[in-house]
Amino acid sequence: MTEVEIEKENAAIAKAYKELLKVSYQTLTNDDKKLIRHAFDVAVDAHKDQRRKSGEAYIFHPIAVAKIVASEIGLDAISIAAALLHDVVEDNEDYTKNDIEQLFGETVARIVDGLTKISSLSKETDVSTQAENFRKMLLTLNDDIRVIIIKIADRLHNMQTMDAMRRDKQEKIASETLYIYAPLAHRIGLYNIKTELEDLGLKYTEPEVYQDIHDKIKESKEEQDKYIETFSKTIKDALDTEGLNYDIKGRPKSIYSIRRKMIKQGVTFDEVYDKFAVRIIYKSDVANEKFLAWKIYSIVTDHFTPNPTRLRDWISSPKSTGYEALHITVMGPKGRWVEVQIRSERMNEIAEKGYAAHYKYKQGNTEDALDTWINKLQEALETNETNAVDFVEQFKLNLYSKEIYVFSPKGDLKSLPKGATPLDFAFSIHTEIGMKTRGAKVNGKLVPLSQELQSGDQVEILTSENAKPNSNWLDYATTARARSKIKGSLKDEKKTIAEDGKEILKRKLKQLKINLDEKAVNDMVVYFKLKTSLDLFYRVGIGTIDNSMLKDFASSRSNALVSFIKNKISRRQNISKEELEKDEITSKYDLLVFGKEEEKLDYKLANCCNPIPGDPVFGFLTINEGIKIHKKNCPNALSLQSNYAYRIIQAKWIDSSQQEFSAQIKLSGIDNLGLVNNITKIISSNMHVNMKSISFQSDDGVFTGKINVVVKNNSMLKKLMDNLKKINGIDKVTRV
Repeated sequence: MTEVEIEKENAAIAKAYKELLKVSYQTLTNDDKKLIRHAFDVAVDAHKDQRRKSGEAYIFHPIAVAKIVASEIGLDAISIAAALLHDVVEDNEDYTKNDIEQLFGETVARIVDGLTKISSLSKETDVSTQAENFRKMLLTLNDDIRVIIIKIADRLHNMQTMDAMRRDKQEKIASETLYIYAPLAHRIGLYNIKTELEDLGLKYTEPEVYQDIHDKIKESKEEQDKYIETFSKTIKDALDTEGLNYDIKGRPKSIYSIRRKMIKQGVTFDEVYDKFAVRIIYKSDVANEKFLAWKIYSIVTDHFTPNPTRLRDWISSPKSTGYEALHITVMGPKGRWVEVQIRSERMNEIAEKGYAAHYKYKQGNTEDALDTWINKLQEALETNETNAVDFVEQFKLNLYSKEIYVFSPKGDLKSLPKGATPLDFAFSIHTEIGMKTRGAKVNGKLVPLSQELQSGDQVEILTSENAKPNSNWLDYATTARARSKIKGSLKDEKKTIAEDGKEILKRKLKQLKINLDEKAVNDMVVYFKLKTSLDLFYRVGIGTIDNSMLKDFASSRSNALVSFIKNKISRRQNISKEELEKDEITSKYDLLVFGKEEEKLDYKLANCCNPIPGDPVFGFLTINEGIKIHKKNCPNALSLQSNYAYRIIQAKWIDSSQQEFSAQIKLSGIDNLGLVNNITKIISSNMHVNMKSISFQSDDGVFTGKINVVVKNNSMLKKLMDNLKKINGIDKVTRV
């Protein structure tokens, strides 16, 4: 770099630092400014020789993270200093945790150490899955919740500046973000950051989809702004008459949430009815907040008809994230639905800043919702759960779940995730009550333990000293807490039975002149098609592996070589003509190639998403079934890419002319005479499409139908669907 360029860069760094001080949400004292300045100087020194992939000086990254922490999340000077220093110990051998403690004190050092631990996790070997890394990351909550918050800010800035990275790296980081960081941001109450993380996640996991929705929002912006202005004017006039002090803002829904609605409701962009929301933020003291919220609700519904099924009252019962607001959906001008959010300035600040505003407004000794959540989370983390992926899935499920509110027999209010059962309620009161559950009463009536609870239910748990969890309980429980406790109990019981089983097996094998050594155990695990030695001992303990089965095992052992050769010969003889043809096709034609070298490997198509040639796909290396091919928008894609990135293989179709694939088309529309005939004509006139089955249902003039077809590739299927859409009366044609 030339001297002029260095001077220019230094000026840009100084400017970025000054902006950081300006945008801080907290009022900074002189001591705060000194602490931040000191942290900035150390960070500049530590990163002086580093550059990011984009080529800019690395110091811009910690400054940007500190800016997010200061303005968007609104944390204090200690957090801003820790954000500036978050990569110092990891990236520079001259600085240790002890150095940071001596320079900045114990709190900053603890936060920086937590962040360093998280960064080092991703450098572990592939044996430790990403799920296990997330679990360890969450354990840093024991140190300080600010560790996770700064990590979320760090992730946000990385997502904002990912353009210079390789495509596969972008996809991995984006999947990880959607899988865990966005739900975490949501749970800590950082709604703005959650929204941005989701949009950026979609931008890199499904770029075409993201761009398409982005462009459509841009096209309709002018018309949307006019609509919001017309809608708001009516409400403004009424609010002004009442002398209220307020602000009205219109905002489009996020790209990610529009995409989610399109998938969930099976509609196009134009058919998503509430693509924007109007927010009314009013000034009020805490005593009158509730009264004014309902007054504004009354004014809005005087002018526009509300949808009674879409009222959300989070003022009387705030979300467990601390979120408070009234949400109503009303019929606006031109017959369009509009979501109206009513919040006081305090509620709005909590919604925008989450954790920081929460504590700013915390009064007296009332237990804070965030504290309650952290306590619950730590309890879940401390449970000895071996399957880390299952843990993260359950944790994520609980993070994002909508809430219901139920009452205890004494009238205490308890919040549970939507879909919770009496068993979840029992474990949420106390582990012992959950373990001893015999039955449950909802609103005074005995109900099954699997019954889904509804908001407003009064739940009473019946217990018994003799009751204990059984494996069916895992089908009834939905919360991570209940499931982990039940699994723990079942595991302990299984271990006890397995210990007895091991002794029984030792005696029985002795009679068959076989020693119970490691080889014998491994042979039996394979012979009985089990996964672990624990499974083997447990089955012997409960009697599902008996004497006759063990005798069969003993005789198979002595004839192992003979049976192996026989199996090989008979397998070859039993291969069907169809399988031989398929083998021939696989060897002759390169349907899929893998990786940069475009290697030809064996693979299987995943049943969860049924990919066909032409679909964007990726390969996933399974433990038992080789490479499985999934569509990029497969429901399991995020989980696989996030948890097992090292097992993902790039894949693409290069020849699709020699094999046929099944697909299902769903149609709906207005029933009329000759419709089925027209549909079958269109399909039979497409030479390369073979119809396997067709079913139609008509209900009061509206029909729905499903057609199973066999096609050679995606473009043929698309052409067929386009032709079907042209038939008079057909409203929608989608691929299942």
